Amino acid sequence: MSKVGEVNKLKVADVSEVVEGIGKEVVIEGHSIALFKLKSGKIKAIENSCPHKGGPLSQGIVSGENVFCPLHDWKVCVNDGMVQGPDEGCVQTYKVDVDDDSVYLYI
Repeated sequence: MSKVGEVNKLKVADVSEVVEGIGKEVVIEGHSIALFKLKSGKIKAIENSCPHKGGPLSQGIVSGENVFCPLHDWKVCVNDGMVQGPDEGCVQTYKVDVDDDSVYLYI
């Protein structure tokens, strides 16, 4: 872990651990975060809890730049955290940095 200003940069995974189209849960300081590798190769990180009923987004189906909650199929954008459902909302997003074969989050 290193500090960048007031933000911590934490290694959370190796790139090889994040499989395209399949979410990966990481827990940092008690916070569950979902990592996703998109078809473009970019890795995105969002809060791992759907605002509707708390469904684990890391277990959802990935389509394009969205993940669908496994409980009630709510659509969540992995870029901005915006939720498309009967009651719109959002989940927290995290800045991701990939350096060599390591995935870092800014927390």
